Amino acid sequence: MPVRVLLVEDQALLRASLATVLAADPRIDVVGEAGDGMEAIEVLRTRRVDVALMDIRMPKLDGIRTTETVARVFPATRVLVLTTFDADELVVGALRAGASGYLTKDTRPTALISAICDVADGSSVLAPHVVTAVVEHVRRAPTADRTVLASLTPRELQIFDLLAAGCSNAEIGARLHLAYDTVKTHVRAILLKLGLRDRVHAVIFAYENGLVPHPRG
Repeated sequence: MPVRVLLVEDQALLRASLATVLAADPRIDVVGEAGDGMEAIEVLRTRRVDVALMDIRMPKLDGIRTTETVARVFPATRVLVLTTFDADELVVGALRAGASGYLTKDTRPTALISAICDVADGSSVLAPHVVTAVVEHVRRAPTADRTVLASLTPRELQIFDLLAAGCSNAEIGARLHLAYDTVKTHVRAILLKLGLRDRVHAVIFAYENGLVPHPRG
């Protein structure tokens, strides 16, 4: 079944161009368009959407506040930010609001389509320079002890440490000699216990709480 996509972009010409590019791929079904966050929310009330492709700077209701609403009211819809801006505070703000990915508008069409499919499948996507922005932001955050992980079992703690280090499920399984599906089950349990939306938010949580070594400049 194609991924149902909602385009949220205030520039009509760019929105039309994106619609044309995405509609040409059989994996994508563009089910709606919106020129601002308020329009996006109205569309979501009437249509099933797997991924909202979200701009940040928009009139009436910007992308970060819209993402917060989508994450709270329409949890089945995942948000992939696509914007011109990659300032640290915007990246982290969007991810904290609930976005599952953050790309800039110079992303190649093939990479954008792959990212949409990945996000719809439960993965998280960040452009390489966006990862740098996230790390540079959270490295300045105050640290805390591991009591924030008190709800996790010993096995979940092992997996969380590897998850926070950016390891994939396959890499975690190889290191801990666990089956892939077993790792997936543990990761879901970890995210649920910690109240985290996905792997990106697990990494941010880990850095902000001092649970992985901060990168050194």
